[in-house]
Amino acid sequence: TGPQLNAQLEGWLSQVQSTKRPARAIIAPHAGYTYCGSCAAHAYKQVDPNITRKIFILGPSHHVPLSRCALSSVDIYRTPLYDLRIDQKIYGELWKTGMFERMSLQTDEDEHSIEMHLPYTAKAMESHKDEFTIIPVLVGALSESKEQEFGKLFSKYLADPSNLFVVSSDFCHWGQRFRYSYYDESQGEIYRSIEHLDKMGMSIIEQLDPVSFSNYLKKYHNTICGRHPIGVLLNAISELQKNGMNMSFSFLNYAQSSQCRNWQDSSVSYAAGALMVH
Repeated sequence: TGPQLNAQLEGWLSQVQSTKRPARAIIAPHAGYTYCGSCAAHAYKQVDPNITRKIFILGPSHHVPLSRCALSSVDIYRTPLYDLRIDQKIYGELWKTGMFERMSLQTDEDEHSIEMHLPYTAKAMESHKDEFTIIPVLVGALSESKEQEFGKLFSKYLADPSNLFVVSSDFCHWGQRFRYSYYDESQGEIYRSIEHLDKMGMSIIEQLDPVSFSNYLKKYHNTICGRHPIGVLLNAISELQKNGMNMSFSFLNYAQSSQCRNWQDSSVSYAAGALMVH
């Protein structure tokens, strides 16, 4: 229910410091809130509702094969807190590029990678709830060159201080049900090895280098489900850095759904971080 969810979100946000406000972009998880709600709060606490007017939400596609990016076909996303309006003007600009397709209503409703960010977005922005719009983008399994193209396209939006990018991603999905069981025994228990692997990836993201991030994924195949949205963000950042913009990204929290100790276990990792423009 609305009041229950509201109280939960308030509780998590109240535990967290806003040290990286105002964030221009955040990376936050999209699992059930019982698993990652407290982690996500670390990212959302960095959002400044006083300056944010447009929120781009980039989520990976889990259910449909998609080689490009897709836009929603609706005008409004409902949340238990209040309705969020999709920015049709920006949608029009994106559509005109010919780089996007439309997602069906079914795809839209099935996909949780964007949906899980809507209540947190609503909560973070509630003091200015009638003054902002959202731009949801479903990101497909992009090639490196496509990540670069979309990064270039989004960079001009990222340059605007009244825009915020929310990049939706969980980190390592480990265990037989995810068909991923990388284990570096020198790290100790399995969950320590997972943490080491994730933190390696996180520190590469903090270096803001899309090529190093691609190389890391090729080497370890870490099951970071939002790797393509993250790739698009890193490419957008690179583009702005070429033009002399000074930015830094910091991860603020890391968590695992459970601690894997043997081969039968499984877990999903979550990380929350924020991009600042200096």
